Amino acid sequence: MEEKRPGGHKLRSRIALKGGSYSLVVTVIVLAILIAVNILASALPKTLTQYDISAAKLYSVTSNTKVVVNGLDKDVTIYWIVQSDKEDEIIENLLEKYENLSEHIKVVKKNPDIFPAFAQQYTSETVQNNSLVVECGERSRFIGYDDIYLYDADMGAYSYEVSFDGEGAVTSAIDYVVNEDQPKVYMLEGHGEAELSSEFREQIEKENMELNTFSLLTADAIPEDADSILIYAPTSDISTQEKELLSEYVSGGGKLMVLAGPSEDGTLINLYSILEDYGIEAADGIVVDADREHYAFQAPYVLLPDIASSDITDPLIEENYYAIMPIAQGLMMREDAESAGVTALLTTSEEAFSKTAGYVLSSYEKEEGDIDGPFALAVSVEEENEGKILWFASSQFLDEMYNAYSSGANLDLAMNALSSMVGENEAVAIRSKSLNYNYLTISDSISSFLKTIMIVVFPLVYLGIGICVRVGRRKRNEAI
Repeated sequence: MEEKRPGGHKLRSRIALKGGSYSLVVTVIVLAILIAVNILASALPKTLTQYDISAAKLYSVTSNTKVVVNGLDKDVTIYWIVQSDKEDEIIENLLEKYENLSEHIKVVKKNPDIFPAFAQQYTSETVQNNSLVVECGERSRFIGYDDIYLYDADMGAYSYEVSFDGEGAVTSAIDYVVNEDQPKVYMLEGHGEAELSSEFREQIEKENMELNTFSLLTADAIPEDADSILIYAPTSDISTQEKELLSEYVSGGGKLMVLAGPSEDGTLINLYSILEDYGIEAADGIVVDADREHYAFQAPYVLLPDIASSDITDPLIEENYYAIMPIAQGLMMREDAESAGVTALLTTSEEAFSKTAGYVLSSYEKEEGDIDGPFALAVSVEEENEGKILWFASSQFLDEMYNAYSSGANLDLAMNALSSMVGENEAVAIRSKSLNYNYLTISDSISSFLKTIMIVVFPLVYLGIGICVRVGRRKRNEAI
């Protein structure tokens, strides 16, 4: 029979009391630390305590925005027109990002129930909740809620593609209100030029470029205030005199951007002769690529060219986007082209050739008289005196259908090019962010298995561990 030690029960009670007191003190200390950490974390800006793991980077701003905002030397006020408790969480997060980026930006809420006439100072539109007004001095811009959330109909799926363009709209507005002098782009007319696609025109306006038209048929000089000249999808050729004026403009330091492919009447000889001074010749006909990896939709004339690294193409390369070049003119670079400051931006495969039959081609097979590739489809030319040419050898490059097929990459590339021409490299297109999320789909059997694991197995495992710990402690206490 085991002999009981005198005072054993009191000893165990004293040890248990000390252990309980120690546990209580540790618990209080841990709770105090956690409370202090939480208070400290709540005082820190969200930029230091939140991490954006959304696929579209919905809660982040791009480096382009940071360049614009960090360069501010004027105070900008963003008025957030919203009723109490109707704040949009994504817009709220975005505005906090801007406020944290610069001490020159202040966000002010304006409740329309309290200030019913406030928005009427800035717009005659119907003002919805979560609309914005960006103001600096006497300049301002209104951003409607429908300018922030964009809805594009998907006729094939009978649904809408929803995207968030808050960052693009706000950054554009900030750039507009702090800069009175906006870049001026002049578009040549008089040669059957196509209408700018609505997307291209809207993006030009969004980038705060002033778009004007002019004709060299009625004027004998390029407008003096032109920051860049744009030639967009002409259907007939320019004159020899116009060619000379444009060449002199570039050699004098001007910026020329051209989107022109083959016409139904053949090559635009005078227009393309601008490139001949830099060692580039245009191949007659329409380019066809025999390499399946370099064309789309089983149409060898809808080209998927290789993209070379440059300031205007790197954003596409980094995001794994492809440009689409339909019905393109092949550009052949002579040996002296590189020394003339020419860089090929988009190129075909080695298997490409130009069908000299042009628009009346009857076969995609190579025939006698067709011209061997490879070809450049877009080139950059830089003069020593800062004159520059950016040439895209397709008139349909920015057609809305082909731009949609490229997921907007064609428009991004064109806007990056135009922005670089007017000296706004930081203003490359800020893409809207898709809100059409992809959900994980699992079978019923896997769903039932996961439910069993989470509802039954895990709780039983935790219960078993708890019982084992409790029994172990009791045995140790009894042994004392």
